[in-house]
Amino acid sequence: MSEMGTGSAAVGRRRPARERLLVTAARRFYADGVTATGIDTIVAEAGVAKTSLYNNFHSKAELVRAYLDARHEEWLATYRTRLEETVGPREAVLAVFDTYADHAEAAQATGFRGCGLLNAAAELPVGDIGRDVVRRHKETVEELIGCHLGQLLPSRPGEAGVLAEHLSFLLEGAMARAGLEGDGSRLARARTLAAALLDEATAGS
Repeated sequence: MSEMGTGSAAVGRRRPARERLLVTAARRFYADGVTATGIDTIVAEAGVAKTSLYNNFHSKAELVRAYLDARHEEWLATYRTRLEETVGPREAVLAVFDTYADHAEAAQATGFRGCGLLNAAAELPVGDIGRDVVRRHKETVEELIGCHLGQLLPSRPGEAGVLAEHLSFLLEGAMARAGLEGDGSRLARARTLAAALLDEATAGS
């Protein structure tokens, strides 16, 4: 093992057990799925005792919930960074599309599989609290688009709401296809289509 690798491992071991468990769970849940990833695998890769896992998370379901919450917060952080670079509501809408593209690009090195939140929700039973986390995340994304569109089309709130729903469907469809195809080209195409729809909506305003 290289000196750099040894140092990285040492740093990893110095992380709090909860953080190591979440980082490991996030990697495994995304790559292999929630159901296929057992607690023993997570504990072994995180380098912690099984008692540490249950001291931090009372069950696998609680660990899954923490993973989903963390992905939501990670997405919001990336979006806020993107938003700081925008000028005006049109670019702010497109920042939402760029945020999805950023996450797709970040996952390329280990294998892009689409939206980690939706992937997890597809494995969870109806009524599972984790599905509520994913639903609220998707609602938040549409609300953000709707808020920016409300600023872009201040005198046409009804049209802004319809367009927000349209764009959120466009984004989710593109993310699903991108995940199946393993790259972000569909997301780039979706952004181009979204920009055209925004220009059409504001033409003559």
